[in-house]
Amino acid sequence: MTTSVVTGQVDIKDVSVSYDTRSGRQLAVTTTNLSIRPGEFVCLLGPSGCGKSTLLNCVAGFVTPTTGRILVDGVEVLGPGPDRGMVFQQYSLFPWKTVRENIAFGPRVTGRGGDSPTIVANTFLGMIGLSKFADHYPRELSGGMQQRVGIARALANYPSVLLMDEPFGALDSQTRHMMQASLLQIWREFGITVIFVTHDVDEAVFLADRIIVMGASPGRVVANIPVDLPRPRGDDCVTSASFTSIRNACLRHIKAESRRAFELNAG
Repeated sequence: MTTSVVTGQVDIKDVSVSYDTRSGRQLAVTTTNLSIRPGEFVCLLGPSGCGKSTLLNCVAGFVTPTTGRILVDGVEVLGPGPDRGMVFQQYSLFPWKTVRENIAFGPRVTGRGGDSPTIVANTFLGMIGLSKFADHYPRELSGGMQQRVGIARALANYPSVLLMDEPFGALDSQTRHMMQASLLQIWREFGITVIFVTHDVDEAVFLADRIIVMGASPGRVVANIPVDLPRPRGDDCVTSASFTSIRNACLRHIKAESRRAFELNAG
């Protein structure tokens, strides 16, 4: 299905997040500003501890910013909502429900989608190529298949924003490449805004319209890098000079931030 992009604007305004720890107040994310256009595919890239997952969880409504605010289509995020679908690294499926029931769960609870929850689930099963597995349970599927179900379940509410927290990190290399291509196809069909957290530079360059590189101590945006590679992207994309140039730019920022974090911790 193809939809015109009219929703999915995300605005992060002066957001910071801090936590209480044994050693005192810890600043996880410092004052951050970022605007993401409707239908844009943005990757948050950086090493562990740079605050990228914390920032994503703020957009999801799971974490409340200490200061600042987040708007989705002009409405302030005050908690989780069906306008934002979330996909985690761990598949987070209901083990006691079949594949079809997992996908139908959101529409059944929220009433979004228009059609009956079963019809919605069947539609997405066809889209992810798992119609034959509709009555299987998650334990009977491979990791890649379970993650496809997780993406379909997130999309079944027809959200305006899809949030993905290292969703392919637990997959083997070949399955990961297949899932990246599948995700881009779904993204093109839906015209949905995607915010994708990863620490894999090649993955970020292959997927994104724009890469936000984050640094640690505290977490903050250190680079905003446009990815002007043509779409659709195939295997030849990763061997191009443009891909290498963008990859190297990302690596320079990450290396500089890693060195800075090391020196701070050493001191």
